[in-house]
Amino acid sequence: MMKETMLAALTGKNDKYACELTEKIIKESRESEEWYDYFQDFVPLLRHPKSLVRNRALTILASNAQWDTENRFDQLLSEYLSHITDEKPITARVCIQTLPELAQAKPQYIPVILRALEEAELSKYKDSMRPLIEKDIQKVRRILSVKETA
Repeated sequence: MMKETMLAALTGKNDKYACELTEKIIKESRESEEWYDYFQDFVPLLRHPKSLVRNRALTILASNAQWDTENRFDQLLSEYLSHITDEKPITARVCIQTLPELAQAKPQYIPVILRALEEAELSKYKDSMRPLIEKDIQKVRRILSVKETA
């Protein structure tokens, strides 16, 4: 698939196709490094106005972290972690839920991730969403605390 076509599909109006493509990229990224070549192309999607596109970028980047021998993620980490408190609570949850995969690939990030989770300001979220985000954070903190001490 050509890069322009792929990026157009991930950001286009056909959400069903974009979701299917995202799932394909994530699945293939967990098995091989073929999508890592596009790593820098996925990064700007973190700033996309549509939260669904940001969700896709978060999951795709996390699934490619294991192939990041060039340490491209080092420059990206603080921006990535800023989505822990994304304006959209669903995107915040997606970000938080991707952190164990990111930490598995990049264990050196665990202290930074744990600090970001600890310092996350959640008061802006509605009462209906805040407990879910808090629960996600607690779950990921437990997982990462075990990894950190292992």
